[in-house]
Amino acid sequence: MERPKRHTKKYNFRQPDLKELRNLTSYVDEGLMGTLVQFYDPLYHCFSFPHFHLLPTLEEYAHLVGIPILDQVSFSGLESIPTSREIADLLHIDESLVKAHMTTKGGIQGLPSEFLIAQATVYGKAMSEDAFEAIFVLLIYGLVLFPNFDKFVDVNAIRIFSVLNLVPTLLGDTYVSLHLMNAKGGGAIVCCLPLLYKWFISHLPQTVAFKENKGCLRWSTRLMSLTNDDISWYDRAYEGVQIIDSCGEFSNVPLLGTCGGIIYNPVLARRQLGFPLKDKPNNILLEGVFFQEGKDPQGLKARMVRAWRKIHKKGRSELGPKNCIALEPYTTWVRKRASEYLMPYDYPRPTPSTVAGPSTLPNQGVIDDPDDAWTSLFPQSSKFWKRRYDRLAKDKADMEAAYEREIKRLRASYLLASRASRDP
Repeated sequence: MERPKRHTKKYNFRQPDLKELRNLTSYVDEGLMGTLVQFYDPLYHCFSFPHFHLLPTLEEYAHLVGIPILDQVSFSGLESIPTSREIADLLHIDESLVKAHMTTKGGIQGLPSEFLIAQATVYGKAMSEDAFEAIFVLLIYGLVLFPNFDKFVDVNAIRIFSVLNLVPTLLGDTYVSLHLMNAKGGGAIVCCLPLLYKWFISHLPQTVAFKENKGCLRWSTRLMSLTNDDISWYDRAYEGVQIIDSCGEFSNVPLLGTCGGIIYNPVLARRQLGFPLKDKPNNILLEGVFFQEGKDPQGLKARMVRAWRKIHKKGRSELGPKNCIALEPYTTWVRKRASEYLMPYDYPRPTPSTVAGPSTLPNQGVIDDPDDAWTSLFPQSSKFWKRRYDRLAKDKADMEAAYEREIKRLRASYLLASRASRDP
């Protein structure tokens, strides 16, 4: 008997429109990502598959971008709009240049990327390292990490750049956009697509059969055929990590993005960080809080900001030893949810190829190397960017130095913030 299924929705992704960045997005399989978002579960704010849940976490995003999460309020949108003087100081350039090129797009202020690239080229050739590095990193923030408008770095990206605590906003943007477009029945998902892609493929099977694609199966068939045993659940990089489990009055974690706020449920992701999933979660604790920017009659934003002033973490002492298993009470609950929510695709019939491991169509392979070229989107790895950017700044020295200095700056700021929070 054929099982009922949901209608699939139409999604697309907002991608950078700059020639220098377009090559980077070629490393992202949009077919895979378009299939993934069909599994988004608006009730529990996760991806619900027939046999398991997956959801990106703060800890995973922090690991992927190589930047720690500060124990402080991140971007809220309540910050004052930076003045031309403040932006000039951030970028180490003349205030008159900022004033002359500040413009508005879609009702929000910002700077055209062409202007910033031109300035970076000038300062790169002049070996003005501070200005070059600041503009270079801001371009990454505005065009890749927080893409809003093509060829435009908006004031939100500038504010996040100055706050230095970008990971909660990155994850917030991902969930807010997924949730909003799911509610609308499709549309452009505006978030850091390469980061979401990198997160998802880190959990896909690493078997040869999965990667070789001998069966020429579509992504929908491949993902529907996966079971608990197929998923790559845990990376030892999270061995000593404590999970941000809840904040303030919330039983879970509120996230603020650039376009709204949403709750995500780390209790569903404990297996991804090495801890067991034993029982069915308490549905009352799995809150479905969400608001869109400009539509917040309940004052959720203010509550979320306050909540981040009291962060609750859990580790081995609270969650027990790491064994990365899921027990029957939990898996039964997951299967029941899949049955109630309906899956977006047919369940695949058992075939020899699915037994050996699902495969994919040509050009739908998973990137094998964890240090592949697309990771150069982030400040901590500039090898790929160097090859591209040298076309504009041929005389610029190795961009690895820019990466090292940026990470040192972030780490120093993190240590200062941590010390300040401990001082009476």
